[in-house]
Amino acid sequence: MTVIRLPGDNGRFEEFAMPAPATWRTAQPSQPLGRVALSAGHVVSDPWADISPMRDIAIDFEATQRFRDYLWDLGLGVAEAMDTAQRGMGLDWPSAQILIRNTVESAKRRPGAIVFSGVGTDHIDPVGADLNAVLRAYSDQLSFVQGVGGRVIIMASRALVRAARGPADYVEVYRRMLAEADQPVILHWLGDMFDPALAGYWGHHDVAAAMEVCLGIIADNVKKVEGIKISLLNAEHEIAMRRQLPPGVKMYTGDDFNYPELIAGDDQGYSHALLGIFDAIAPIASAALLALRNEDGAAGTKAFREIIDPTVTLSRELFRAPTQYYKTGIVFLAYLNGHQDHFTMLGAQQGARSILHLCRVFRLAASVGLLADPDRAADRMRTILTFHGMK
Repeated sequence: MTVIRLPGDNGRFEEFAMPAPATWRTAQPSQPLGRVALSAGHVVSDPWADISPMRDIAIDFEATQRFRDYLWDLGLGVAEAMDTAQRGMGLDWPSAQILIRNTVESAKRRPGAIVFSGVGTDHIDPVGADLNAVLRAYSDQLSFVQGVGGRVIIMASRALVRAARGPADYVEVYRRMLAEADQPVILHWLGDMFDPALAGYWGHHDVAAAMEVCLGIIADNVKKVEGIKISLLNAEHEIAMRRQLPPGVKMYTGDDFNYPELIAGDDQGYSHALLGIFDAIAPIASAALLALRNEDGAAGTKAFREIIDPTVTLSRELFRAPTQYYKTGIVFLAYLNGHQDHFTMLGAQQGARSILHLCRVFRLAASVGLLADPDRAADRMRTILTFHGMK
């Protein structure tokens, strides 16, 4: 048994005996699961790049692609260049283009591999942008993704929040963007807990009023909408919207607090998944969704919940306020599990969370069996502690 001394919230070191890693029966590549499941994958920075890390960008594209291969090997799809990849928080559009092209091309060589890529307006300055500038920006990114043969997620736009005078402007922008889509897209409603600059999206600060605008856009363009992901961290909002979607339009949960119950669903429907937490808990998510498919009715739901429910406490720690810094814990776990050899991030975001937060993440991940090699994880945790002056 591996034992490590960790600083606790009480200001003292405590010994933590690491449980043995768990094993799960995971899906095979492209194996059907109980729901459509897209994992928003993180990017791996290049620690050897001689740059100013809070200003400049250096990505290890090879290591980043290996992580996408890992997700596909577990039967999960990939949501590329999204918030988890530090989009608008370290990842710029030129780098996102390389990332998207690499992932789409890799998916073409893997039969059945699913990838959707984020389209936004992040290459223009939101300050002073008008609606025409927003439309051109969206169109430029949409054309690029479709030009490399990719499927599209239309991301929420900071520039649109500034430029729009009311709900009618959102309706017009999305109408024109959806008209350009060559295949049905996934819309994305990202709450201000993930990005404060998106407060008041759809022209309303009231969620019910905003939802009405969004549902109207979907209803008016239903043939161009594959589904919608909402990330509001509120199960009631998601269920209310899910029950009002037109037939054939999927709800993709982006709720990293309440995903088990939302994916399991109820007698009136369920949500699919497009989640950042699936980056961190990929093998558990794969196993749980496979169990949901392989068992009928209540038995499948029970098996799914038994596997995935223990991850919620970890997810709530990772996504605790300020939520936009959850990427730090995601990359930290990838480092502990050997998916990358370092704990450095774009924009030096490895420093965005406290050492006590990282210790809580370590304990919780170990407790659900996610640390595949306890000795390696403990050695790497000790390295982080030493860096923080805690021996």
